[in-house]
Amino acid sequence: MNLPSNSKIAQRIAANLLVSIHPVVRVHPETGERALYVNPGFTSHILVVIRQESDLLLELFFNQITKSAYTTRLRWNNGDIAFWDNRATSHLAPQDLDHLEVERVLYRTTITGDVPVGPDGFRSQVVEGEAFNSELPTILKNKAEKLETEPVLS
Repeated sequence: MNLPSNSKIAQRIAANLLVSIHPVVRVHPETGERALYVNPGFTSHILVVIRQESDLLLELFFNQITKSAYTTRLRWNNGDIAFWDNRATSHLAPQDLDHLEVERVLYRTTITGDVPVGPDGFRSQVVEGEAFNSELPTILKNKAEKLETEPVLS
């Protein structure tokens, strides 16, 4: 991900590096629809095929999820708010705004969701780290507790 290393989100990700195995296709828990569950920022490879095949498949999938036929572009006005369902949607920031002298400010809130499930019933599994939820990961809680118990030098 292209985040400043001193940003709060980059520090939180680094403190709790999360490695998971997800289905490539997930079933939406409310509609039953199937959707690709890959993302160029987080998906590194597909486990059940050799690396070369994985790279080719992911290139195909990443190209599919960014095709203009499957995208929506908003013409923003002051006060606008947008919502999307991350269970069946990818967010891609505009790549063609460099020529404009505008500041893009985004405040993002993510609602804790369900565990992704594939058409075969496979449920996402955390391999390393702690899944993000409304609670701080244990490693960050421990750091906060340590700071509270350390004497403050004046």
